[in-house]
Amino acid sequence: MKRLWSPWRMAYIEGHSSEPGCLFCTRLSEPDGPGNLILYRGPNAFVILNRYPYTNGHVMVVPMAHVPTLEALDEATLLELLRLTNCMLAALRLTYGAESFNIGANIGKPAGAGVEEHVHLHIVPRWPGDTNFMATTAETRVIPESLDQTYARLLASWRELELPAPR
Repeated sequence: MKRLWSPWRMAYIEGHSSEPGCLFCTRLSEPDGPGNLILYRGPNAFVILNRYPYTNGHVMVVPMAHVPTLEALDEATLLELLRLTNCMLAALRLTYGAESFNIGANIGKPAGAGVEEHVHLHIVPRWPGDTNFMATTAETRVIPESLDQTYARLLASWRELELPAPR
């Protein structure tokens, strides 16, 4: 019998992953790196790995502004969100050979927002056949790479593609 080992998921499953304050604002107060999962920090937005990814390479593009919806963002921030999304598409294609992507924002609790007060975009890389029997029958996704490995691989691709340097 093969085992799936993902001990970091237990906090999420048991609902103990909530922390006081805004998750994104808290991460912004920490130094960037594998510890806080921030891959890139720009003037108006940043890229952070999802701690509980749907697939390898699941990232979020987040404005610095603590607002609940896209309509509350200024033009410069909206432009940077889209620019960083575009950069991440290139990095995810290079790193994982992703053929497709789901990109979206869950705005408000009824839409499935886990962090309602701080709008953000999800980028989920996809491949043909990536929904296998585990997702279909066991409602479980297999993530075969640690977040530290994902962080290192995406950072290397970011640099190889000569994308904007973090400030």
